[in-house]
Amino acid sequence: MQTTQVIVMTGCASGIGRHLTRALAGAYRILATDVNVTGLEQCARDDGWPKEHVRTAKLDVRNGGEWEEALRLALSAFGRVDVLMNVAGYLRPGYAHEVEPAEVDTHLDVNAKGVIHGCRVLGRHFAAQRSGHVINVGSLASLAPAPGLSLYVASKYAVRGFTLALSQELSRFGVHVTLVMPDAVQTPMLDLQVDYDEAALTFSGPRTLTVQDLERVFIEEVLPHRPLEVTIPMTRGLIARLASFVPGAIVPLSPVFATQGRKKQKALKALKGR
Repeated sequence: MQTTQVIVMTGCASGIGRHLTRALAGAYRILATDVNVTGLEQCARDDGWPKEHVRTAKLDVRNGGEWEEALRLALSAFGRVDVLMNVAGYLRPGYAHEVEPAEVDTHLDVNAKGVIHGCRVLGRHFAAQRSGHVINVGSLASLAPAPGLSLYVASKYAVRGFTLALSQELSRFGVHVTLVMPDAVQTPMLDLQVDYDEAALTFSGPRTLTVQDLERVFIEEVLPHRPLEVTIPMTRGLIARLASFVPGAIVPLSPVFATQGRKKQKALKALKGR
């Protein structure tokens, strides 16, 4: 069903952002952004994004000034903005005591500060127009600790705390805020983790989500109903919430989940001939 709504979306050159751009382009008008301009333009050509519905633009989410420019471009191209989708993310496995300093900065700058900058700029616009919908993509790592991914967990915990506070701040202006927290999704980000023993917990679920799974949730639940929080799938979300409520209870189970994850990693490596 076609709408007149306009979305500003980040991380559109790969993974979830790329797929959602393709899936929503027929119904919405989209400013599709990414720091990787070459990759973004290649996606537009390969996926056949309709030019009348999708415009592309460079956006380094870490740069507040580029966020201001993205808003200006969206308003110039489409005349309005109704939805912000913060999809862009960064992950590199590693134990906290072993990672390089640059990894600390990149995880927090992209995953946390990038979201905050976007919500700051678009949130101001939404508050002024007394309507809008902010959608931040977190992770089940926004709820549950994952040893070996501590920097990613820190950044995604920050996203959840910020999103919940933002929801209360913007509600009086008629602006809705949603946090989407998926389990592992089959994307290039997941492929990167196959070779890292530290990332074993990522592969501990009964199945890996697909971008089509997220598409369904966005189209059927997130965009029309604008809930505060969504976990995908719900069952793993309940486990993650238990880990959040009673963190000590999950500690004995962590090695069990990690063992399951390593078995899947081994199978995936064999499948890829590694």
